Amino acid sequence: MFWVRFLVLALLSQPPLNTGSLSFPWSHLRLPENIVPLHYHLLLHPNLTILSYIGTVRIELQVQNNTNWVVLHSKGLRITTATVLDQNLAHLSDQVLPVLHNPTHEQVAIFSPRVLTGGQKYFLLLEFGAELGEGFYGFYRSTYRTSTGEMTLASTHFEPTSARMAFPCFDEPSFKANYSISIRRSPAHTALSNMPVVMVLDDELMEDRFAVSVRMSSYLVAFIVCDFRSVSATTASGVKVSVYAAPEKWEQTHYALKAAVKLLEFYEKYFNISYPLPKQDLVAIPDFQSGAMENWGLITFRETSLLYDPTTSSASDRLWVTKVIAHELAHQWFGNLVTMKWWNDIWLNEGFATYMEYISVDTTYPKLRVEDYLLDTCFVAIGRDSLNSSRPISSVAESPTQIKEMFDTVSYNKGACVLHMLRHYLTDQVFQIGIMRYLRRYSYSNARNQDLWDSVANVQEFTSGGHCYSNSQAAKNAHLDLTTMMNTWTLQTGVPLVTVARQGSRLVLKQERFLRTTHPSDPAWPSLQQGYLWHIPLTYRTDTSSSIHRHLMTTLTDSVEVGEEVGWVKVNVDMAGYYLVHYDGPGWDDLIQLLKDNHTALSFMDRTHLIHNAFQLTTAGRLSLDKALDLIGYLRSESHTVPLLQGLAYLEAFYRMVERMDIPDVTHNLSTYILWYFRGVIDRQTWSDKGSVSERRLRSELLSLACHLGDLSCLEQAQRSFTHWLDSNSTLSLPADVTETVYSVGAQEDSGWASLLHIYTLSLSETHKHKILSALASSRDTNKLHRLLELGLEGEVIRTQDLDSLIVMVARNPRGHHLAWSYVQKYWSTLVDKFQLGSFSIRNIIIGTTGQFFSTEELTEVRVFFESIHEQASQLRVTQVAMDNIQKNILWLQRNLGTLRSWLDQQID
Repeated sequence: MFWVRFLVLALLSQPPLNTGSLSFPWSHLRLPENIVPLHYHLLLHPNLTILSYIGTVRIELQVQNNTNWVVLHSKGLRITTATVLDQNLAHLSDQVLPVLHNPTHEQVAIFSPRVLTGGQKYFLLLEFGAELGEGFYGFYRSTYRTSTGEMTLASTHFEPTSARMAFPCFDEPSFKANYSISIRRSPAHTALSNMPVVMVLDDELMEDRFAVSVRMSSYLVAFIVCDFRSVSATTASGVKVSVYAAPEKWEQTHYALKAAVKLLEFYEKYFNISYPLPKQDLVAIPDFQSGAMENWGLITFRETSLLYDPTTSSASDRLWVTKVIAHELAHQWFGNLVTMKWWNDIWLNEGFATYMEYISVDTTYPKLRVEDYLLDTCFVAIGRDSLNSSRPISSVAESPTQIKEMFDTVSYNKGACVLHMLRHYLTDQVFQIGIMRYLRRYSYSNARNQDLWDSVANVQEFTSGGHCYSNSQAAKNAHLDLTTMMNTWTLQTGVPLVTVARQGSRLVLKQERFLRTTHPSDPAWPSLQQGYLWHIPLTYRTDTSSSIHRHLMTTLTDSVEVGEEVGWVKVNVDMAGYYLVHYDGPGWDDLIQLLKDNHTALSFMDRTHLIHNAFQLTTAGRLSLDKALDLIGYLRSESHTVPLLQGLAYLEAFYRMVERMDIPDVTHNLSTYILWYFRGVIDRQTWSDKGSVSERRLRSELLSLACHLGDLSCLEQAQRSFTHWLDSNSTLSLPADVTETVYSVGAQEDSGWASLLHIYTLSLSETHKHKILSALASSRDTNKLHRLLELGLEGEVIRTQDLDSLIVMVARNPRGHHLAWSYVQKYWSTLVDKFQLGSFSIRNIIIGTTGQFFSTEELTEVRVFFESIHEQASQLRVTQVAMDNIQKNILWLQRNLGTLRSWLDQQID
């Protein structure tokens, strides 16, 4: 890059242009569209000793309209020189050009005395420098300890709006360009970027020059300077896949490599589009805020999301690693090859990647039983979507804080569940062909919601595909209006509740918006329902046929013929649709009796769906709690893990609530009931890692709950295992599925807690450390909990990346929920500085701490705090979500605590 050195030297000799009369030329958050970047030539030289870097960037520009200004993004960078060159790299001015800053919008503007002519190409040359960041965004530093000391690396994380923190750029997803990246480094380090190295210059410093990238958005650019080791393999189509980790963790990379190769090959076949790069790197970064980031060709991960240690990782850990790899590789097509036009449609990236986890892992690793977790993904979405404070899948987002908040349950979970519904509505074949057409049509470009519906609808029309749905209006059309239907799911807030009632031979249907914090008797109810209507692809099954019946409901009320002879009806078969169902009249009683008499008449998904719907309706005040409890009265006969754990999860949630609120009689009776009712299945669990993934998941969760409830046999076995483990100087390998339970019991004693903290500092497995941290946070000693929070704030023993999880762990401890909330209030500014406003970590902290509150006094305290930080709180949706959650909790107690107490009294007697 001789041109860089020559031009910079030339610029330094030129006098600066007077900027006194210039004002910033642009007032909008989004950049003007009169200049488009075509190609970035970026040279970076990070210094890992002084923790800073310098760089130059030459951006090839296409000017659309005459202008004197180039406006682009920059945040926290020192831009030392700027000039504009013509197509022959000749200067347009003999002076150093002025750079104006607008920090509020994170923009800079460069003024050219000569007009840049529309239709012409120019080059913008900038020299800049900055410190390597201390947080998790931009070009930042990370450290890890080895047997010889602490090592430093430099890595990037740009999504959604942080490429501008690393180099000046047009940092919006629609400004796709090619990138030629070069990095200078010491011989002791390795440099990685999106593309493979094509040339290495060897002088006092090494300079790695990477191949020109494909056209991509700025948030997908990535580069790393480190001393990691890797393991590599090649896919059937010739793509080199490598997994990188810190040298002492290299042995934990092998499972990820095998999974990545297998999943990449699956996606190439499923999408029928070759992976377009020659290599795919997956790198475990020691300091990483999110789970992973899909940078094209250089995916970065939190260590717990990529590394797998068979001696300390559980079955659930293995599933998690597989799903995260599947998610990020799906992004190489959904998000990278085709990118949303703007962040309001980020669900086109994240919803698809989340759903593709299930499709890909189900095919490539069927023994992991990933389908068991799809329902829970949708249940989590409904939890958020049934609050007043939810939002549409496609929502307005302009500022960086608003954009960060778009990476939430609605985009990921609800997006995935709506796609699942669409796939079942269209059939697998039509869905697959439709998304292949979408990907091909918008490759290396950007797309909106409508583009997806058009791609899929065209396939449906061409193939006459799709299931047959009864609907008089639809029958008149050549094909159903997919856009109208899907807009009801992506452009309006909430989740529908379908109430069904038998009237003779017909099933009468009514739809409404489902809300857990507002009851139909409330004065606000009519206004909250105004204007809501979904096009719902209903499915149902009856006792008279094994067939799945289908009906498209496009009106507020409707009915279908089921026949006089039908005994029971189950609506929303296998929860393929994103809606809840309430059975009016004797409907719930019929299903309760069915589960008692012959629960296998329904699939495990249908049984799980019924349990979920029933308890959601009790929260909303639409179904009595004793009815929902009667529904799970069949669980002693349940042999499938998913419905068993779903029912148990509600009982555990009730227990933790009354335990936290210190309601002794209900706490004691509920604990006694759970241990009595589930005695058989608890006693069948072994303290081992044997069995299928489902069996291992059941064991892990059951034994954890049994010990928490004070089951004597569980506590004794856990304590024995912990003592043996300590006596072996932690060389004894505990069964991974019960490790966290054993540690949690051992952590209740002072010596056990101290030993675990010491081992935490030495462990090389982040997955193992997470289990230890969870156990440490379960202590009943508030002084120990306070010390943990202090260690988290310091960021040395407990990494800052784990601080938000730690705060939530402490908040879930009955002795720690007020301590955690006080900590958040006291150190709020520090937490925002560490994680950035609107980030997942800040949202996790707010929801995780306030979600433990159940009183009006606590609601008032939270409201007062949010008012005290009004300038920041007003930018966040999550503050209203937190308030709604507390209100929901208060209403649950008012509606259900008395019923729970009476029901338990009857069971115990």
